[in-house]
Amino acid sequence: MEPFFIAASPDSPEISFDFARHHLSLRGPCSPPDAAAFYAPVLERLRAWLALCDGRSIDAHVALASIDAPSAAMLAALLETLNDAAIFGNEVRLHWYRDEEDDWAHAFGEEVREDFSGFEFVDCVVPARAA
Repeated sequence: MEPFFIAASPDSPEISFDFARHHLSLRGPCSPPDAAAFYAPVLERLRAWLALCDGRSIDAHVALASIDAPSAAMLAALLETLNDAAIFGNEVRLHWYRDEEDDWAHAFGEEVREDFSGFEFVDCVVPARAA
């Protein structure tokens, strides 16, 4: 399957799926004007690819900022899709990048860890920069 890429915008994350390397990446601001429309093709491509996966090792890297409620719901759908892939025989690692001072990202990550036990959750704390 061909790689899938959406460039970041001021309110939308960069999406990069390198299916040949089994590498998924979402990074940047996460508050697109229409989260459902933004994430629909992302979920479609991810689900199509995962349907072809059996016993694969998949790395997902998520480094999002400014996640609004509609985007959080769509992110949960994406994570559920990855969790299902893990339950059905793939080895999935989710690398959750967050600023050490971002309490919301920490709490959301803990919810992800509790709600999606199929994949390995890796909490990647990014140290705060000195002012």
